[in-house]
Amino acid sequence: MPLSSDAQIVETSNGLVNALRSAAGDAPHSFRPAHAKGHLLTGTFTPTPTASTLTNAPHFTAPSTPITVRFSSSTGLPTIPDTDPAANPRGFAVRFHLPNDADGKRAHTDIIAHSTPYFPTRTGAEFLEFLSAAGAPNASEAVPEFLARHPETVRFLQAEKKSPVSFATETFYGVNAFRFVKDAGGKVTTLRYRVVPVAGDQHLDAEEVKTKEKNYLFDEVKERLQGGPIEFKLAAQIAQEGDVTDDATEIWPEEKREIVELGTISVEKWVGDGESAKEQQRIIFDPIPRVEGVEASDDPMLEVRASVYLISGRQRREAKGADAAAGHGAPTETVKTVT
Repeated sequence: MPLSSDAQIVETSNGLVNALRSAAGDAPHSFRPAHAKGHLLTGTFTPTPTASTLTNAPHFTAPSTPITVRFSSSTGLPTIPDTDPAANPRGFAVRFHLPNDADGKRAHTDIIAHSTPYFPTRTGAEFLEFLSAAGAPNASEAVPEFLARHPETVRFLQAEKKSPVSFATETFYGVNAFRFVKDAGGKVTTLRYRVVPVAGDQHLDAEEVKTKEKNYLFDEVKERLQGGPIEFKLAAQIAQEGDVTDDATEIWPEEKREIVELGTISVEKWVGDGESAKEQQRIIFDPIPRVEGVEASDDPMLEVRASVYLISGRQRREAKGADAAAGHGAPTETVKTVT
């Protein structure tokens, strides 16, 4: 996963990491600056026959592929209660573990999504401007001034973000567009991913949330797995001619947009708290596919997001001490949740 060769993107990405960490206060660098609270699970991805007609990508053509999944909550606060409204939207990341490449190096590709189809800004520079306004001494003036110029950010902030009954009852949206390629120079299909729960969408109202424990989502998933795998359908919303592909804030209308099922994500195993904490300090998800058969679109946020993930991931790996050493289900307030 290379760092961007564009100096301006790197500068913006460093600024974003710093701004996100500042918003999280004194959270250790061994945690992510956004979606700090999370947990790893493992499972299997099984593609549909349709998927291989759209792309040559190995995880869509192999009979099945082992995966690592991360469920997470918003903000850079690793101990944020699951009941806090700021913990929405929730996050979902999946890593597909592919066969080793010709040099024997481990190969993988990732999909990253969150539980709203909305995104706050079109570019990294705009997102940094927004975070800077929110953290400024005159935030009460700077934020409204920014929002007056960015209705897309207002839409994101005002969009309903209910807390789910379970991570297993939440739909997750990939807001960036990608291109599936079938054979070199062959058919190209532009799409956005979505991860749809087989159990259906189920959410809590505000009063129901108040009755829940601070780690109810993670505790519930661990318990649910005792009854068998948690399944999601990986689907793709297919772009029509004229749909915007370089702006994550532009939602494609549902009307007359084909939704294609690409496969089943089966979440099968809860990774132990200590192992999950250790691995989350190491693993760096990549918003850019970097695999044959799936190409990044012209969305400028992709390279910025990848750089932010890499910069903050290097910080996590370099962080001293295992201050993410225990799980979110710990009985005392002094033990931190896993990254």
